[in-house]
Amino acid sequence: MKTLSCKCISLPSDSKSRSYLCSLFIGACLFVGVYYIASEFTVKDYKERSSSWQINVLQNTHSNSIRNTQSSKCKSQCRPSGSEALPEGIVVKTSNLEAQPLWGATLNNEKSSPSKSLLAMAVGIKQKEIVNQIVEKFILSNFVVMLFHYDGVVDEWREFAWSNQAIHVTVVNQTKWWFAKRFLHPDIVAEYNYIFLWDEDLGVENFHPGRYISIVKDEGLEISQPALDPMKSRVHHQITARVRNSKVHRRTYKNRGSGRCDDQSMAPPCVGWVEMMAPVFSKGAWRCVWHMIQNELIHAWGVDMQLGYCAQGDRTKNVGVVDSEYIVHLALPTLGVLDENELHGGGRGHSSQREKLPKPVALAPSEFQELDNRSAVRRQSFIEMQIFRSRWSSAVKEDKCWVDPYAQPTEDRKQ
Repeated sequence: MKTLSCKCISLPSDSKSRSYLCSLFIGACLFVGVYYIASEFTVKDYKERSSSWQINVLQNTHSNSIRNTQSSKCKSQCRPSGSEALPEGIVVKTSNLEAQPLWGATLNNEKSSPSKSLLAMAVGIKQKEIVNQIVEKFILSNFVVMLFHYDGVVDEWREFAWSNQAIHVTVVNQTKWWFAKRFLHPDIVAEYNYIFLWDEDLGVENFHPGRYISIVKDEGLEISQPALDPMKSRVHHQITARVRNSKVHRRTYKNRGSGRCDDQSMAPPCVGWVEMMAPVFSKGAWRCVWHMIQNELIHAWGVDMQLGYCAQGDRTKNVGVVDSEYIVHLALPTLGVLDENELHGGGRGHSSQREKLPKPVALAPSEFQELDNRSAVRRQSFIEMQIFRSRWSSAVKEDKCWVDPYAQPTEDRKQ
């Protein structure tokens, strides 16, 4: 601390003046002394406060840096919409179709071989014997089976041993695409490697599900179908017909008529195409296809021509028809064909209705027309196809960020 000494200097001889000046000088010395003493404490306090402030600033800066790093890290995490308020470890993003017992060892996951694939079919009781043959093969290959009952009849399936293992969903007069859009959301079927979305009128005498899956895995097929036996099936498109002595084919050849197909063909139905009666999707392809299915376009006409966009790569390589495991397309009338029982109360209480009504009798052409609505179903399917094509064209024009990987020159499209 600084010291201050005050010495009296020579003053005037006048005693009053000398006393006044001396008092003034002493007071000034005292003021200066107090100022210096106070400044020492003030400087010390300022240094302490400044040091503390700097430490706090550094600590806050470090803390903010950590928070900002954590915030950036958290923002980069892909959280399902609606789960942001939950800790990540408790969030279950997907589900499955596995039935669980009300009690037992479920929590220990003691099931030895969980199902890895799913068979989903729209079925009616009139085709129960054909459906039984299909389901029995898939059950033996450890598939989960889900049946969509478009006629409302469920109880009559209980005669089959596998019925309690299957999942039954019933809504009258809906197609498999209507059911699939509502009950096969990709997050629900995410655990299944392959989704078989089949019609009910298929013969499977020469088909084995396990061998089929092995083939599509080896061949890298994301979208596929079993070939059709051309001698016993109604074949609408040549690419679906079985090729003898072949395991898989991805394109077809057509030299006559319109729509010729050759090695230069790059578009459906010459290549990269399957029919909608028995498609098989990998889970990656199904996630894409599910989004393409339109809610109210329940017949899905037109979707087949765009399936290649969901092939998880090159549709000329990842879409194919399996020849070594083939089926028969029986082309039986299903949706739109009503019998007397359905006219007198639909599918509900089917057995009791059948007992009360007389045996079927020969119908006059006018009476048959009332029962057979297949022509109306076909007209509706065609209308839906036109709507889907229009929506696709509009979507392509409006999405400025989307690039068509299969865009064709204008001349090729005209041909």
